[in-house]
Amino acid sequence: VVRAACSWLPASVLKPDAGNIIVACLGILQLENGLIMALLNILHYPDPRLHKVAQPVVTFDDALQQQIDDMLETMYVAKGIGLAATQVDYHYRLIVIDISDERNEPLVVINPEFLQKDGEIVYEEGCLSVPGIYDKVTRAEHVIVRAQDAKGNTFELEADGLLAICLQHEVDHLNGKVFIEYLSDLKQKRIKSKLKKREKQDM
Repeated sequence: VVRAACSWLPASVLKPDAGNIIVACLGILQLENGLIMALLNILHYPDPRLHKVAQPVVTFDDALQQQIDDMLETMYVAKGIGLAATQVDYHYRLIVIDISDERNEPLVVINPEFLQKDGEIVYEEGCLSVPGIYDKVTRAEHVIVRAQDAKGNTFELEADGLLAICLQHEVDHLNGKVFIEYLSDLKQKRIKSKLKKREKQDM
Protein backbone atom coordinates (compact mmCIF):
# COMPACT_ATOMS: atom_id res chain seq x y z
CA VAL A 1 0.00 0.00 0.00
CA VAL A 2 1.36 3.38 -0.99
CA ARG A 3 0.19 6.41 0.94
CA ALA A 4 -0.48 9.47 -1.16
CA ALA A 5 -3.11 12.09 -1.63
CA CYS A 6 -4.43 14.20 -4.45
CA SER A 7 -5.66 17.72 -3.79
CA TRP A 8 -3.85 16.57 -0.77
CA LEU A 9 -0.14 16.00 -0.27
CA PRO A 10 1.59 18.69 1.82
CA ALA A 11 4.22 20.74 0.07
CA SER A 12 6.04 24.02 0.66
CA VAL A 13 4.58 26.47 -1.80
CA LEU A 14 5.20 30.13 -1.09
CA LYS A 15 8.89 30.57 -0.38
CA PRO A 16 10.07 33.71 1.45
CA ASP A 17 12.42 34.61 -1.41
CA ALA A 18 9.75 34.29 -4.08
CA GLY A 19 8.51 37.83 -3.58
CA ASN A 20 4.95 36.76 -2.88
CA ILE A 21 2.74 39.06 -0.84
CA ILE A 22 -0.32 37.55 0.79
CA VAL A 23 -3.26 39.78 1.65
CA ALA A 24 -4.98 37.13 3.75
CA CYS A 25 -7.96 39.16 4.89
CA LEU A 26 -8.96 39.79 1.28
CA GLY A 27 -8.17 36.31 0.01
CA ILE A 28 -5.85 37.80 -2.60
CA LEU A 29 -2.30 37.08 -3.70
CA GLN A 30 -0.20 39.81 -5.25
CA LEU A 31 2.88 38.36 -6.93
CA GLU A 32 6.14 40.15 -7.58
CA ASN A 33 5.30 40.29 -11.31
CA GLY A 34 2.25 42.39 -10.48
CA LEU A 35 -0.37 39.73 -11.12
CA ILE A 36 -3.34 39.67 -8.80
CA MET A 37 -4.83 36.25 -8.05
CA ALA A 38 -7.78 35.38 -5.87
CA LEU A 39 -7.67 32.63 -3.27
CA LEU A 40 -10.81 30.61 -3.85
CA ASN A 41 -12.97 29.04 -1.17
CA ILE A 42 -12.68 25.24 -1.14
CA LEU A 43 -15.96 23.42 -0.53
CA HIS A 44 -15.95 20.86 2.28
CA TYR A 45 -17.78 17.53 2.31
CA PRO A 46 -20.74 16.98 2.67
CA ASP A 47 -21.54 20.24 0.84
CA PRO A 48 -24.10 19.20 -1.81
CA ARG A 49 -22.32 21.31 -4.44
CA LEU A 50 -19.55 18.70 -4.45
CA HIS A 51 -22.04 16.31 -6.05
CA LYS A 52 -22.87 18.55 -9.00
CA VAL A 53 -21.66 17.15 -12.34
CA ALA A 54 -19.44 19.65 -14.17
CA GLN A 55 -20.24 20.90 -17.67
CA PRO A 56 -17.76 20.89 -20.58
CA VAL A 57 -15.65 23.99 -21.10
CA VAL A 58 -16.56 25.52 -24.46
CA THR A 59 -15.04 29.01 -24.24
CA PHE A 60 -11.27 29.39 -23.96
CA ASP A 61 -10.72 33.03 -23.07
CA ASP A 62 -9.09 35.37 -20.56
CA ALA A 63 -11.76 34.59 -17.97
CA LEU A 64 -10.90 30.90 -18.17
CA GLN A 65 -7.20 31.68 -17.82
CA GLN A 66 -7.94 33.76 -14.72
CA GLN A 67 -9.90 30.85 -13.26
CA ILE A 68 -6.95 28.54 -13.95
CA ASP A 69 -4.51 30.97 -12.31
CA ASP A 70 -6.74 31.36 -9.26
CA MET A 71 -7.15 27.60 -8.91
CA LEU A 72 -3.41 27.02 -9.13
CA GLU A 73 -2.67 29.61 -6.44
CA THR A 74 -5.43 28.22 -4.24
CA MET A 75 -4.03 24.71 -4.65
CA TYR A 76 -0.48 25.83 -3.85
CA VAL A 77 -1.49 27.83 -0.77
CA ALA A 78 -3.62 24.91 0.46
CA LYS A 79 -0.57 22.66 -0.02
CA GLY A 80 -2.33 20.32 -2.41
CA ILE A 81 -1.11 18.67 -5.58
CA GLY A 82 -4.42 18.71 -7.44
CA LEU A 83 -7.64 20.68 -7.48
CA ALA A 84 -10.84 20.24 -9.47
CA ALA A 85 -13.04 23.18 -10.43
CA THR A 86 -15.97 21.53 -8.64
CA GLN A 87 -14.12 21.94 -5.34
CA VAL A 88 -14.16 25.73 -5.72
CA ASP A 89 -17.80 25.88 -6.83
CA TYR A 90 -16.94 26.36 -10.52
CA HIS A 91 -18.84 23.62 -12.29
CA TYR A 92 -16.90 23.17 -15.50
CA ARG A 93 -14.60 20.33 -16.48
CA LEU A 94 -11.27 21.80 -15.42
CA ILE A 95 -8.56 20.45 -13.12
CA VAL A 96 -5.10 21.65 -12.18
CA ILE A 97 -2.28 19.42 -10.94
CA ASP A 98 1.33 19.83 -9.86
CA ILE A 99 3.09 16.78 -8.43
CA SER A 100 6.61 18.18 -8.87
CA ASP A 101 8.86 18.50 -5.82
CA GLU A 102 9.62 22.14 -6.64
CA ARG A 103 5.95 23.02 -7.26
CA ASN A 104 6.81 24.57 -10.61
CA GLU A 105 5.30 22.17 -13.16
CA PRO A 106 1.57 22.99 -13.28
CA LEU A 107 -0.59 20.78 -15.46
CA VAL A 108 -3.90 22.12 -16.75
CA VAL A 109 -6.41 19.48 -17.87
CA ILE A 110 -9.68 20.60 -19.46
CA ASN A 111 -12.54 18.34 -20.58
CA PRO A 112 -10.62 15.17 -19.65
CA GLU A 113 -11.70 11.82 -21.07
CA PHE A 114 -10.14 8.50 -20.12
CA LEU A 115 -9.20 6.52 -23.21
CA GLN A 116 -7.65 3.65 -21.30
CA LYS A 117 -7.28 2.36 -17.75
CA ASP A 118 -5.03 -0.58 -16.84
CA GLY A 119 -3.76 -2.36 -13.76
CA GLU A 120 -4.69 -1.85 -10.15
CA ILE A 121 -3.07 -0.02 -7.27
CA VAL A 122 -4.12 0.86 -3.73
CA TYR A 123 -3.34 4.34 -2.41
CA GLU A 124 -4.22 5.95 0.87
CA GLU A 125 -5.94 9.08 -0.35
CA GLY A 126 -7.05 12.31 1.21
CA CYS A 127 -8.68 15.47 -0.13
CA LEU A 128 -8.75 19.21 0.49
CA SER A 129 -12.54 18.93 0.52
CA VAL A 130 -12.39 16.27 3.25
CA PRO A 131 -9.65 17.69 5.49
CA GLY A 132 -7.84 15.35 7.85
CA ILE A 133 -9.41 12.17 6.46
CA TYR A 134 -7.34 9.46 4.75
CA ASP A 135 -8.28 6.00 3.57
CA LYS A 136 -7.33 3.37 1.01
CA VAL A 137 -8.84 3.51 -2.47
CA THR A 138 -8.23 1.09 -5.34
CA ARG A 139 -7.69 2.71 -8.73
CA ALA A 140 -6.16 1.99 -12.12
CA GLU A 141 -2.36 2.09 -12.04
CA HIS A 142 -1.99 3.34 -15.62
CA VAL A 143 -4.24 5.68 -17.61
CA ILE A 144 -4.36 7.47 -20.95
CA VAL A 145 -6.33 10.72 -21.01
CA ARG A 146 -7.46 12.93 -23.87
CA ALA A 147 -8.00 16.55 -22.85
CA GLN A 148 -7.55 20.18 -23.84
CA ASP A 149 -5.14 22.82 -22.59
CA ALA A 150 -5.89 26.43 -21.65
CA LYS A 151 -5.91 27.45 -25.31
CA GLY A 152 -8.28 24.70 -26.35
CA ASN A 153 -5.62 22.53 -27.97
CA THR A 154 -6.29 18.79 -27.71
CA PHE A 155 -3.60 16.52 -26.27
CA GLU A 156 -3.21 12.99 -24.93
CA LEU A 157 -1.48 12.23 -21.64
CA GLU A 158 -0.20 8.85 -20.51
CA ALA A 159 0.29 8.55 -16.77
CA ASP A 160 0.99 6.01 -14.07
CA GLY A 161 1.58 6.01 -10.34
CA LEU A 162 0.79 9.22 -8.49
CA LEU A 163 -0.17 11.22 -11.58
CA ALA A 164 -2.60 8.52 -12.71
CA ILE A 165 -4.13 8.42 -9.23
CA CYS A 166 -4.42 12.20 -9.12
CA LEU A 167 -6.10 12.38 -12.52
CA GLN A 168 -8.68 9.79 -11.48
CA HIS A 169 -9.29 11.48 -8.14
CA GLU A 170 -9.84 14.90 -9.71
CA VAL A 171 -12.02 13.63 -12.57
CA ASP A 172 -14.17 11.96 -9.92
CA HIS A 173 -14.78 15.46 -8.51
CA LEU A 174 -15.92 16.67 -11.94
CA ASN A 175 -18.40 13.80 -11.95
CA GLY A 176 -19.71 14.74 -8.52
CA LYS A 177 -17.92 12.02 -6.58
CA VAL A 178 -15.71 12.39 -3.50
CA PHE A 179 -13.12 9.72 -2.70
CA ILE A 180 -14.75 8.65 0.57
CA GLU A 181 -17.73 7.41 -1.44
CA TYR A 182 -15.57 4.41 -2.33
CA LEU A 183 -15.64 3.46 1.35
CA SER A 184 -18.23 1.43 3.23
CA ASP A 185 -21.46 3.07 4.40
CA LEU A 186 -20.29 2.69 7.99
CA LYS A 187 -17.02 4.51 7.31
CA GLN A 188 -18.86 7.27 5.47
CA LYS A 189 -21.21 7.80 8.43
CA ARG A 190 -18.27 7.96 10.84
CA ILE A 191 -16.49 10.48 8.63
CA LYS A 192 -19.60 12.68 8.38
CA SER A 193 -19.97 12.62 12.16
CA LYS A 194 -16.31 13.49 12.64
CA LEU A 195 -16.48 16.40 10.20
CA LYS A 196 -19.69 17.77 11.75
CA LYS A 197 -18.14 17.59 15.22
CA ARG A 198 -15.02 19.38 13.97
CA GLU A 199 -17.16 22.05 12.30
CA LYS A 200 -18.98 22.75 15.57
CA GLN A 201 -15.68 23.02 17.43
CA ASP A 202 -14.40 25.54 14.87
CA MET A 203 -17.48 27.76 15.21
